Amino acid sequence: MGLFDEVVGSFLNGDAGKYQAILNWVNEQGGIQALLQKLQNGGLGDILSTWISSQQGNQPVSGDQLESALGTPAVSDLGQKLGIDTGSASNMLAEYLPKIIDALSPQGEVDSQAHNDLLSAGMDLLKSGKLFS
Repeated sequence: MGLFDEVVGSFLNGDAGKYQAILNWVNEQGGIQALLQKLQNGGLGDILSTWISSQQGNQPVSGDQLESALGTPAVSDLGQKLGIDTGSASNMLAEYLPKIIDALSPQGEVDSQAHNDLLSAGMDLLKSGKLFS
């Protein structure tokens, strides 16, 4: 980890590590498009559209809604990677996933860079501060 990454990590009080873990997990789930499709198919299309839209604020989602849409095994996998239980992992996703998707869709659609390398795109967003604006 470079000095800049360390500074960003300490400035964000550990949030950078959570974002990075979620970004890695999204890649393992098939990437951002696969995740968006799972959310859509899981009945969260209306909520998801607010995260992508540049015209409205992000509608909140519960951990239970995400776990239902994504599947308990997928959420449990994230929890295992972070050393937390499935419920905590789903609640963490409910907090961070809307911000990630919103930041990756500044013009109302998911940034094309995110299709190729989600982790790099997400880390660029972290470094730029766009996830916290």
